Amino acid sequence: EDAQEKQCAEGGGALPGAPVPSLGAAAVGVPSEPPRAPTPSREAEADFYCVKWITWKGERTPIIMQSENGPCPLLAIMNILFLQWKASGVKLPPQKEVITAEELMAHLGDCILSTQPREPSEGLQLNFQQNINDTMMVLPKLSTGLDVNVRFTGVSDFEYTPECIVFDLLNVPLYHGWLVDPQSPDVVQAVGKLSYNQLVEKIITCKQASDSSLVSEGLVAEQFLESTASQLTYHGLCELTAAVREGELSVFFRNNHFSTMIKHKGHLYLLVTDQGFLQEERVVWESLHNVDGDSCFCDTDFHLSHALGKEGAAAASPDHHLQQRQVDQDYMIALSLQQQQGQDPSALSDLELARQLQQEEYQQQQQQQQRQQVAGRAQPGGRPAGERRQRQKPDLDCTLL
Repeated sequence: EDAQEKQCAEGGGALPGAPVPSLGAAAVGVPSEPPRAPTPSREAEADFYCVKWITWKGERTPIIMQSENGPCPLLAIMNILFLQWKASGVKLPPQKEVITAEELMAHLGDCILSTQPREPSEGLQLNFQQNINDTMMVLPKLSTGLDVNVRFTGVSDFEYTPECIVFDLLNVPLYHGWLVDPQSPDVVQAVGKLSYNQLVEKIITCKQASDSSLVSEGLVAEQFLESTASQLTYHGLCELTAAVREGELSVFFRNNHFSTMIKHKGHLYLLVTDQGFLQEERVVWESLHNVDGDSCFCDTDFHLSHALGKEGAAAASPDHHLQQRQVDQDYMIALSLQQQQGQDPSALSDLELARQLQQEEYQQQQQQQQRQQVAGRAQPGGRPAGERRQRQKPDLDCTLL
């Protein structure tokens, strides 16, 4: 108790249940003690992130994994910088396995400062300094969340907030897929060009209106929000696929989560950053091809991952890569067919069916090859029993009497 009272008197903490001192003393100029390092807590432990090393474009590359609460904007942005380290210059020591939020912030700050314009124009320098000041106010929010307000008119349409300056300075595109289908004129009329926050206010206002047309419009808008609670529509997914450039790394916003996204051979993929996949070397990307969350895991080369395990991978036959290529081709064909069929919900099962059939065929081939190997070992010195044929008797043209 004496130690706790001494710590409280020196400004290092407060007793349990003691009232928190107000900020009035600091406002009138009373000198305060220099800041001390905080004691470890659960919140401090959450600021440590595991590092997963993958082979990306021939280079050993780190990606930061998320332990809880889903991908935060800091991780989404930093993973882009690590994946494009040749352009950003951000690298980690090869033995790095754990990194703190402070270290990530330091790397991010260096990248932001490197965007300073080279031209000596006074206007550009003043604008850059103002952007830096705005960014410094936003950086502490990156590890928890940002105030992002989408508009339903385009995949790049957001209400401008100070938080968006970080993406602008780093030239990192920010996308979403929560769009209104233009083939629904009543929904287009109800939603218009409003942002999400504005649309919620409109719904409340329309419900209280005496005009029946306004009430009806409010109900249509409310139904749109309820039916698209996943914050991704089929029209938005099509527009997103068309808007993102091939090979472009960007940040995808959905359900208050920020994910690293890339477009590869015309299809969209999200970087897998869940810490549960830290040791899964063959799980790096997750396909984004429908609005219901049904996805497929892929490795760093965007090959469809199979649940073989290390033992199964080691015992695979020599033509394993050929079979993998065939599975990938069939998967991509099914994926393309599903996207071409557009908004037909019944087409969602085609991709899953194709995957299941290919997986079953692959397993049957593996079992057949294993049986042949076992049969071959059972008869040494000869061909496998499955391939042994009996010698046929030759046909005779004459008969002995």
